[in-house]
Amino acid sequence: MNELVSIVMPSYNTGKFISETINSVLKQTYTNWELIVVDDCSKDNTDEVVKEFLNDERIKYIKNEKNSGAAVSRNRAIKEAKGRWIAFLDSDDLWTEDKLEKQIKFMEDNNYHFSYTNYEEIKEDSTPLNIKVTGPKKITKAGMFNYCWPGCLTIMYDAKHVGLIQIADLKKNNDYAMWLKVIKKANCYLLDENLAKYRIRSGSISRHSKGKLIKHHYLLYKIGEEKNAFVSSVLTVRNLFFGVYKKLRYVKK
Repeated sequence: MNELVSIVMPSYNTGKFISETINSVLKQTYTNWELIVVDDCSKDNTDEVVKEFLNDERIKYIKNEKNSGAAVSRNRAIKEAKGRWIAFLDSDDLWTEDKLEKQIKFMEDNNYHFSYTNYEEIKEDSTPLNIKVTGPKKITKAGMFNYCWPGCLTIMYDAKHVGLIQIADLKKNNDYAMWLKVIKKANCYLLDENLAKYRIRSGSISRHSKGKLIKHHYLLYKIGEEKNAFVSSVLTVRNLFFGVYKKLRYVKK
């Protein structure tokens, strides 16, 4: 229970939220972590906000040379990671104070190499929406290809077992692309506790048209997993089906 956790945090124009996000890391009861923030040429005040935290040597701030997308930012952060445990937190989301401690214990006690937790949804101003999102207790390779069950902000994997994953340069679904790589080396298990808060923001990918979402899922399988057009189409249709199933089965109000 004392190995380093590397926290991957891509950022882009989240100056309004990133201070609260970083503070949720600073408040962790598990203190052996490094936070790797990779900024994708933000046009707001993200720079100024993050610089206020750089007196803590556990926090590293990297700037992309040009705007490149979240996939490139996540890949770059993972290349810099020195920890055994790789965790993910987007720059507008939050963790509960005991998230790292509980998740590492869960994985070590059960010899798991890949896990996720429940999370709740919050508004832009951080007030609760009273919506909890959970998922299957065990996700196999087939299950992960069916749908992206885990929330990115809840994921942790064991780099000693899995390695430092790199993904294709996908503009959307790049977190899902990463889980599809990790699941080939380890099943994913649910820690059935609410340990994170996902911020619902206007203009997010989840608010885009169904047509765009279908296109991005197809490209995930076609480019990210190098499947042929037929297999990519079948997987996309299955994904749509299981997306409806998740809302009915695992999203609780």
